[in-house]
Amino acid sequence: MRHRKEQFIYVGVDLHKRTHTAVVINCWNEKLEVIEFENKPSAFPAVVSKVRKHLQEGMTVVFGLEDVGGYGRSLAVYLVENHFLVKEVNAALSNWKRKSYAMTEKHDSWDAENIAKLLLDELDRLPSAHPQDDYWILKQLVMRRYSLRDTLVMLKNQLHTQLSYNYPSYSKFYSEVDGRTALAFWHEYPSPYLLEGVTLEDLTLFLRKNSNNVCSTKKAAFILENVQADGNTKRNGQEHRDFLVRSHVNQIRDVHREMTDVENHIRDIMQKLDFKLNTFTGIDDVTASAIVAEIGDISRFTSADKLAKYAGLTPSQMSSGGRGKDRNQRQGNRALNKILWGLAVRRVHTARTSSKPLNPIFREYYEKRLSEGKKKKQAIICIMRRLVTILYSMLKNKTEYRLTALPERAAS
Repeated sequence: MRHRKEQFIYVGVDLHKRTHTAVVINCWNEKLEVIEFENKPSAFPAVVSKVRKHLQEGMTVVFGLEDVGGYGRSLAVYLVENHFLVKEVNAALSNWKRKSYAMTEKHDSWDAENIAKLLLDELDRLPSAHPQDDYWILKQLVMRRYSLRDTLVMLKNQLHTQLSYNYPSYSKFYSEVDGRTALAFWHEYPSPYLLEGVTLEDLTLFLRKNSNNVCSTKKAAFILENVQADGNTKRNGQEHRDFLVRSHVNQIRDVHREMTDVENHIRDIMQKLDFKLNTFTGIDDVTASAIVAEIGDISRFTSADKLAKYAGLTPSQMSSGGRGKDRNQRQGNRALNKILWGLAVRRVHTARTSSKPLNPIFREYYEKRLSEGKKKKQAIICIMRRLVTILYSMLKNKTEYRLTALPERAAS
């Protein structure tokens, strides 16, 4: 009777933007073939045909891919749709495998061979690849929003710098330098000298038009008074400095429009997936989409414990000779871990105007953990773990969050 691992042919694939390299091995670690092919769907059937030549009766092919969400996504989708077994291989694992040899090498066929060897060694432990369009597109949209957000921060900082040259008191005019009315004002009047001859009535009319009648005569008078108090800031080449301000305003407006479009697409996919994470206090649409994008299909995890491990919230045992202790690990999905950390910290905050906790249940749980001798960071991690249990249930069952009432305490 054959051992289970003798029933497979193992194909490790080193993925790149334009070409992939596949190495085929058997259960005895014998290299059977090296296949180089283009990263395009029309080339994939020929690869499968070459691999099948090594199959004997009763044998199955298993593929190992490092990056099923990036350069390898097209190949992963093709293989899964054609009912092949596809395993995700963590890049850290394949890197460790490559460095475990006395002589370290680095080239495409060697990388692919190490992925194939990992398939052989860790076949039952490696997760199966399940590329799904909705989750993949959502992840791309969330990443695009992150990129636009970073661009917006950079542009706002540059606009702050330009305005500080022209309007020394500009920060008093508007609470947000990139607000709709503020951008209209900077674009129309990038420098104070352009306000010469502009009456109070004219500026009031301009501000009301661009703020949907929110800004009043008082705001216009305040701006004119501060401009007068700042003195003359006009210098040689002022027209070029004005151009810079307007250029920054135009680009900020473009980024705002792009972010709105991206968020609309994110909202459409989230509605299609029908998750209700935003019913949990503190999770808005943006945070909810980021959580779903990092977790992906919740059916990949059979329990909340598995999801907690994926988020890097389970302790790792570090001991030798019977001595040692469990430590918080720094592995897992760090992006998801960061989101959960932010949520946990906000769970225990108190209101700005009072000492009343924003979430009494989590605040009580936090204080209970502290009273047990845990440090603040450890108590926060406990809350993160509790959040994972709640989020897992909400995602698994597509249910809303229902706040449990605290039991009334007996009067002392």
